[in-house]
This record gives sequence, structure tokens and C-alpha cells, in this order.
Amino acid sequence: MTENTNPLEKFYRQPSIYITLPSKGKYYDSSVLTPTENDEYPIYPMTAKDEILMKTPDALMGGSATVDVIQSCVPSFKNAWEIVNFDVDTILLAIRIATYGETMTVKYTVPVTNEQLEHTVNISALLDSIKNAKIRDEFKTKNGLTVKISPLRYKVMNRTQLAQFEQQKIYANVSMTELSNEEKSKQFAKSYQKLNEINFGLLVESIIEIKTPSGQVTEDSTQIRNFINNCDAVLVKEIEDNLISIRKAAQIKPLKIKATDEQVLKGVQATYEVPLTFDNSNFFA
Repeated sequence: MTENTNPLEKFYRQPSIYITLPSKGKYYDSSVLTPTENDEYPIYPMTAKDEILMKTPDALMGGSATVDVIQSCVPSFKNAWEIVNFDVDTILLAIRIATYGETMTVKYTVPVTNEQLEHTVNISALLDSIKNAKIRDEFKTKNGLTVKISPLRYKVMNRTQLAQFEQQKIYANVSMTELSNEEKSKQFAKSYQKLNEINFGLLVESIIEIKTPSGQVTEDSTQIRNFINNCDAVLVKEIEDNLISIRKAAQIKPLKIKATDEQVLKGVQATYEVPLTFDNSNFFA
């Protein structure tokens, strides 16, 4: 019996690079990630189907495009919805390198002058800058509380972004209407309240345990919610600042751009920062 082997199989895509995850896989079970012996994961270039997905607005907005492309290019991930925020930038950068190479052009606006310029970024250097990020999952407040947190999963990040986008769209639509100023104020207040509820929910969802200075521990989500609802604003701000700091640990830092002499004369600072944002619609293009 003749075996029907596809002679084109040897031309199938192969892993282009291997990466280690900033999280070291700590937050995944076998239903999410298939571990490797050396904690290095193969990254494949995107297929033509993947590229089409990344240019489909509805799929991008819902997050399914990013999830499908990650599972295609990083087959070790079985459920990319569960990827933690610490690993997201590393994975996207790696897929970009595997598909298009080690450099990319970033467009940015010069502060003060509003000039539109371009800068070539070495993505491999960015990847190296975050691969050994120190990941923390707890911190201590000034009054002695030890707060243990859970990293954000991609599904939560996407859900939050969608909700924030929806509220921003409502705000913009109300601004364009012919409603009275009083009615607009009411609608703005509702939208602002909704955004506050989203951010509050995200804060509560991030905390999985709080230990008091005397050693008492609570993991009850209702008790934690009540605590956040009833402690003073300064403490909540301290907790939020710590969460933001921890989440930034494995994120790409802004580019530092040196201004030209001509720009400095026009009031631009000698050195300024350009945020690196990975908009999937142009990052994978």
C-alpha cells in the first residue's frame, strides 16, 4: 500500500525563533500551556490566514484574532485567552520577528512641533530588555497589609478594553448630539460612573488575598470588595499604584528620542519619550 505523503510538507513553515516567557509559565496549567523541558517556546511565522485575521476589524475588536494567531504561531499555547499580561508583549514581539524580521518602523509625533517622523526599532533588543523582567505577585502597603495579586488574563484585558471603548464611544456620540447641556451632563455622568465601575471591578478582581499585620488572611472576594469599598482613598490609590507598577514590569518601555538642535530651538526637550503601542492593525503589517 502506497503511503500518501505530501511532498510539500518539507516546505511548511518552521519555528523562526525560541523565547522564554517573562512569567516562566508560573501561572499556567496544562490546559493552557504545554511546557517544554528547557522553558523555551518555538515561535512560527504567521500564515496568510493569520495575516488576514489581523486585518479583520471585527475579529480584532473581539480579541479572537489575536488569540487565534497566538495559538497558530505559538502552538504550545492551547488557550491563549488565559495568557497573563506579563507575557503578552513578549509573545507579540516574537511573532512580529518570526514573520517580518528584527526591525520595524514606528511613526511618532514630536512634542511641541507636532512633526510626524519615523524611527526604526530593533525588536530583538526590545525582546531582550523584557525577557528577564522581575515578576512580583504581592506587595506590602505602608500600613502593613500584604496584598497578593493575580495577573490579568488576556480575556479580562480584552473585556475591559471593549467596555472602555464602548463608554468612550458613548461619550463622543453624546458630545455630537443636540441635547441640552443639562442632559449632556447627565449622560456624561452616567458614562463616567460606568468607567469607574469597570476600573473598580478590575481592581477587585486583581486581588486574591490580603494579610493583615497580625497575620489574619482573607481570600474571600466579597470581603475584599467590601474592604476596597470602605477603606480611605489614599490606601486605594497606593494599591492601584502598586498594581500598575507590577503590570509594567514586563511591558515595553517608551523609546527615548534625542531632539535635533532645530527642534530644541523650537521648545522641544533635548530628550523625550515616545510610547510604543502595538496596534495589531499596523503592528502585523
